[in-house]
Formats: sequence, C-alpha cells, structure tokens
Amino acid sequence: MMPFTTLTSLTMPLIRDNVDTDAIIPSREMKSTGKTGLADGLFAPWRYLDAAARTPDPDFVLNDPTYSGAQILISGENFGCGSSREHAVWALAEYGFRCVIAESFAPIFRNNCVRNGLLPIGLARAVPDELKSAIITIDLAAQSIQFGEQLLSFEIDEEAKNMLLEGMDAIDLTLKQKDAIQNWQSNDRSNRPWVYL
Repeated sequence: MMPFTTLTSLTMPLIRDNVDTDAIIPSREMKSTGKTGLADGLFAPWRYLDAAARTPDPDFVLNDPTYSGAQILISGENFGCGSSREHAVWALAEYGFRCVIAESFAPIFRNNCVRNGLLPIGLARAVPDELKSAIITIDLAAQSIQFGEQLLSFEIDEEAKNMLLEGMDAIDLTLKQKDAIQNWQSNDRSNRPWVYL
C-alpha cells in the first residue's frame, strides 16, 4: 500500500448527506472479490443515465471534465453509511481518490478507508463547503490542510495516522509485533509442549 504523506490536488465536490456504500458501488457492479475492476462502477446510479449502456449523465460531477484528475472528494454528513462493503473504498481508490473530506463518516467505512490507504478527514459542515472546487494541500504528519492563505487542522487517531503514513494495512500493523509474537510462541512451546504435538 502506498504511504500517504502529503497530497496537493483539486477537490471534487459531491456535497450530499448519507452517501451510502450502495450508491458508491452498487452490488451489481461488484463482479469480483478483488480490488480492481471497480472504478467503472463508482457512483453508477448517479454517474450514468443508463448504467447498462454506460451513458454518462453530463450533470454528475464525475463526468465533469473540470474535475478530471481530482484526488480529493468533498462530501456531506454520514459518508459511507449502509453496508460494510469494502468494495466502496476499493472503487474510490481505483478511480484515483486518495482522500475523502466529509462532515462525518460511518465508522466501518472510516476504518475500511484507513486499512486501504484512503485518508478520511472529518470537518465541520461549513469547511467542506469552502473547500469544494479548490486546490488544497494535505499534510498528514502535520494534520493540516492548506488552501490559499488559510491553514486548517484536522483530527485523526494516532494508529490510523501511523498506518497511513507508513502505508500499512492491519496485517502489516500486526507484523510490527513479530518479535514479541515469536517470543510468546517460543515461551508457550516450552510451557505447553503438548499443544504443539
């Protein structure tokens, strides 16, 4: 997984509340259990006038060439609610988003973001409105967002921050304790040899 340190990008505004995971990636768009092949189905119910024919809706933000290459999505309250499908994060990441800024996130979605290298930033409602359609710089180590002359700070828990900075998933995080795990196994093998027969 690619570490997240700093990112400068145009923001793409999708200012809607309660954007659920079925809107992010409908189940009919999940044709594999892998992390690839999902970007085309991202926001399919809103993105296409006819999802089967893939007829783009010119009024939907993903189809607006103004935002081509944007890596930061701006949205409203309770982003990522609904089912816990990790495919929603995979679809956002495969499309090219590295960060989602919203008023709030569904907890499982937020955790899925962190474990897949996508930075979720929660900010008060007025702030995402200010950041829409702007070029901003996010510095994760400093927990700051710079746009124009303005510098904002954001909160993120230490474990999530470190996972993103180091490009670690949950398995990588566990493996940081590899020596302690091996020591425990060695001691346990001595204390309870019958378990290892």
